[in-house]
Amino acid sequence: MRSYETMYILSPDLSEEERKGLIERFKNLIIENGGEITNFDEWGKRKLAYLIDKKPEGYYVLMNFNSDSKVSQELERVYKITDGVLRYLIIRTDE
Repeated sequence: MRSYETMYILSPDLSEEERKGLIERFKNLIIENGGEITNFDEWGKRKLAYLIDKKPEGYYVLMNFNSDSKVSQELERVYKITDGVLRYLIIRTDE
């Protein structure tokens, strides 16, 4: 298993229930596919450096996890098709 770090920015327009639902969805995706979350940190709403989809702020979430590369690929696919995600980044940290 490899170590990964992901940060994603959720739309500030989401309700608290929707936001928590998306966060749980991403966490469960990792766990259900054999991954392990080693660190999870919600940074909360922060001002963006520039507008993304005409939004001046976003809700930041940072997560470290261990998994196979297939899990990170699936997570990226889900990020892409999820409407509430403004931006995301997944990097491998084990090197």
